Amino acid sequence: LFISSAGHTENFQDAFDRQSLVLDKLPLAFYAGMFAYSGWFQTSFVREELVRPERNIPLAVIVSVITVIVGYMLTNVSYYTVLGTQDVLASPAVAVSFVQRAFKSLISVVPVLVALSCFGTMNGGIFTFSRTLFVASREGQWPPLFSMIHIRRHTPLPAVMLMFPLVTAMVCIGDIYHLMNFFSFSRWLFIGLATLGLIVHRHRHPELRSPFKVPLFVPVSFTIICLFTVAMSFYSDPVNISIGCTMVLSGFPVYYLTIHRQMSNVLWTKLSSFPPPRPLSDYLTHKLQLLLEVVQQEIKTY
Repeated sequence: LFISSAGHTENFQDAFDRQSLVLDKLPLAFYAGMFAYSGWFQTSFVREELVRPERNIPLAVIVSVITVIVGYMLTNVSYYTVLGTQDVLASPAVAVSFVQRAFKSLISVVPVLVALSCFGTMNGGIFTFSRTLFVASREGQWPPLFSMIHIRRHTPLPAVMLMFPLVTAMVCIGDIYHLMNFFSFSRWLFIGLATLGLIVHRHRHPELRSPFKVPLFVPVSFTIICLFTVAMSFYSDPVNISIGCTMVLSGFPVYYLTIHRQMSNVLWTKLSSFPPPRPLSDYLTHKLQLLLEVVQQEIKTY
């Protein structure tokens, strides 16, 4: 920034040149950009554990998004001021290349800072996404073990532990860009559908009280952008997006073979006078419950 303020702005000439703009690559660029700014929605995952969520969730989202936007903008201006467009594209690690030219004495510090940033992202992801498994289990859509919490720490320990093999499997893929495209498809598809569902719910039940409201054009615009980006990404990266779509669609037979059948068995048990035999899953759940020291939550937080 000091270099830019001193008049070295030659790297920003024709910064918005549209000759290299390719429409079919825009969805993938949106995926990368939305991934960088996507930490805001994780606050809603821990709504039950927040004090005054109707105040703190909007406040946290507004403050964090503004802080990240300003920080990322200044960082990118610094990168392009020192390196230039071609150097940024050719560099395997932009932050390291930037420090090599601007602050050689800090070259050993940058990998540590990058590792800490990745660790913070992983910690936040495990902390929030494990709550999804926890709630799914509580709603009967996942094995009951994952709806239990530790008897002393009061954390959903089984759900948190399940995140480790899932994250390890994703890391083994190796290519961050393929992984981002593959993962972003399902993420933004369901975020767009969830936002659309909230709009429909608000229209059907206007009498229900909402903790906080935003102008209608905000969720409508957000939903259109999410679903349009997901639809266009099939053309941009058909292989990884098709794999992600296949995994999403695979949930339908799993649902009907497990959840739907389980609901039917519960209904049949209520109608019949003979209870079904205790399955093996109950025995394993009991043993794992003793091993992990977890129980069902006693206080209803939802």
